[in-house]
Amino acid sequence: MAENQLKVLEQKIDELIVLCNDLNRENQMLKTDSVGWHQERQDLIEKNELARTKVEAMIDRLRTME
Repeated sequence: MAENQLKVLEQKIDELIVLCNDLNRENQMLKTDSVGWHQERQDLIEKNELARTKVEAMIDRLRTME
């Protein structure tokens, strides 16, 4: 009986190890994705600011033409 319980315990531990490894891999992929998304967000913020500056400059030029 004790040997059977030990085998069941070993099997559960092996399953937990596999699950832990899978979760670690998934976590690493999510961290990598997160870094990419943050960089893309920063790039878009910079492009938006550049566009805003250009539009404001165009508006100022149009106002001086009035």
